[in-house]
Amino acid sequence: MTAPSLSSMFSLEGKVALVTGSGRGIGLEIARALAGAGAHVLLNGRDAGRLREAAADIGTGNVACLPFDIADGNAVREAFAVIEHEHGRLDVLVQNVGQRNRKPLQDFSDEEIRTLIDVDLSSAFILAREAARLMLKQGEGRLIAVTSIAGQIARANDSVYTAAKAGLTGMVRALAAEYGSRNITSNAIAPGFFATETNLAIANDPEKGAYFANRTPMGRWGQPSELGGAAVFLASPAASYVNGHTLVVDGGATILM
Repeated sequence: MTAPSLSSMFSLEGKVALVTGSGRGIGLEIARALAGAGAHVLLNGRDAGRLREAAADIGTGNVACLPFDIADGNAVREAFAVIEHEHGRLDVLVQNVGQRNRKPLQDFSDEEIRTLIDVDLSSAFILAREAARLMLKQGEGRLIAVTSIAGQIARANDSVYTAAKAGLTGMVRALAAEYGSRNITSNAIAPGFFATETNLAIANDPEKGAYFANRTPMGRWGQPSELGGAAVFLASPAASYVNGHTLVVDGGATILM
């Protein structure tokens, strides 16, 4: 038996991938990496104009825009009906959308708690459910969730986000157990401190930026493009026996005491 070539092990040719929250930041860079590996990538977000700009930025012919709000269950179901009608399959789902609201728990309203949990956790179950329905029909698939090291370690004034990310990590493990025998793997990517648009104010702050950079053995913030390889790996044939795993990409931040 001839061993597969290295390039074929990481190839996504012929695959259809949906990346939520891919108009900018981490989602955009993951979409760029998947498209570079040969996948036909569906860019998702609520702002259709931003998605068109992201598609132009990626600059390949194998991306398309699919704007919808992941927190709207009806919109999610309609979007997956479009995917099935236009593409006939979905091979990779990357759940990347997340919101954060840093403040003490006593300052949260009931509605703020529900909104954060809905966006960061509840919507992930709905997306995974709809993706699984397509993947079960075709007999294979990859579920990938972008969580956070906040799902493993905690900081003050970040309790709701931390709990949601821990729940998302649990969902990944549960779906790995549920669908692994059906050739559908479920894994997570847990970024550390990344200089995304939403974190630039902190990253550029001389005191706070330096603190978080020094929290990693590598002594710097991560760049969103450094997450693309992790997503390609988990989506590719190279990860065919990786299931229920959280791949931490944090420069080593979580190993420090």
